[in-house]
Amino acid sequence: MNLWFVFALMTVAAVFAVLWPLGRRYQPQAGGTEASVYRDQLAEIDRDLAGGLIGAAEAEQARIEIGRRLLAASASQPPLPAQPTNTLRRAVAIVALVGLPLAALAIYLPLGSPQLGDFPLAARARAPDGKQPLVNLVAQVEAHLEKNPTDGRGWTVLAPVLGRLGRYDDAVRAWRNAITYAGDSSERRADLGEVLTAAAGGVVTGEAKAEFERSLAMNADEVKASYFLGLAAEQDGRSGDAAAIWNAMLAKAPPDAPWRPLVTAAISRVGGVAPALSDDTMAAAKQMTETDRNAMIRGMVDRLAARLKQNGDDVEGWLRLVRAYLVMGERDKAASARADARQAVGSDAERLRQLNEGLKNLGLDG
Repeated sequence: MNLWFVFALMTVAAVFAVLWPLGRRYQPQAGGTEASVYRDQLAEIDRDLAGGLIGAAEAEQARIEIGRRLLAASASQPPLPAQPTNTLRRAVAIVALVGLPLAALAIYLPLGSPQLGDFPLAARARAPDGKQPLVNLVAQVEAHLEKNPTDGRGWTVLAPVLGRLGRYDDAVRAWRNAITYAGDSSERRADLGEVLTAAAGGVVTGEAKAEFERSLAMNADEVKASYFLGLAAEQDGRSGDAAAIWNAMLAKAPPDAPWRPLVTAAISRVGGVAPALSDDTMAAAKQMTETDRNAMIRGMVDRLAARLKQNGDDVEGWLRLVRAYLVMGERDKAASARADARQAVGSDAERLRQLNEGLKNLGLDG
């Protein structure tokens, strides 16, 4: 039944309850009171006197006694209620017909929710409580999905939670159902490949690799799929391919990508060289807030310095590190990096020449 129709019926009932007493006419009480009995007795005395049944003196004495009783009865009888005037009736009727609905709307519209769906008491009792343990909430969602197995949104919500709980086999099933009932996407394929890898103890299996490849076929920029395909290459002994995949990720990544440290460490692990701090990265950093820019630059400079300590043959890397220190106003660290760079490449005349030329261009010669 339409909600507004129900409200209309309720309003009509309320108005009728107010108008019903106003529409009733006052009926004075007809007979049955003590005063009316005494009046009948006075009339009867007159009839008896006229018929000669009693004498005049007796009739007068009876009238006096009955009159006294009539006065006493009239004094003790409550006054009849006054009838409301027609003007008052009209005013009350107008208030009931117009004022009550307007007052109801004025209260309901700001406080109520006319578009809110039904929420029966039984459903309220089963509604998830944010204070419940995560395991209890997961159990409630699973119970819901047992009764509604085609709820794609429910599977999409449940799958990552199962993965975080370490229930990888259940997470695999949940992601497959999410793809089936909520639609295929590169993100869901990458997430499915990730839990397949986790279920295999961190090994990128053939099944997981196939999911990552499907993900990249839908979106060539899917970060998770690219990273795990690089990990698969590393596990297969193809370190060069792994470094190439991860370097390609860094080349397309924004300067503040949160996964940059993970990929940079992976490149160092396979013996590759991560892209150095670029001029484009420094320019992009200038568009950020001062706090975010400083944090981003500091993290990248520290990672670059750590890499150069392990592999000091990268002349361009040393020059970028020195330039970064100069940009941040840390000339002492720039001078220290210059000394470390010369010591690292001092055995190679060509690299030393390139380094000194670059330092001269930076205004840090000598």
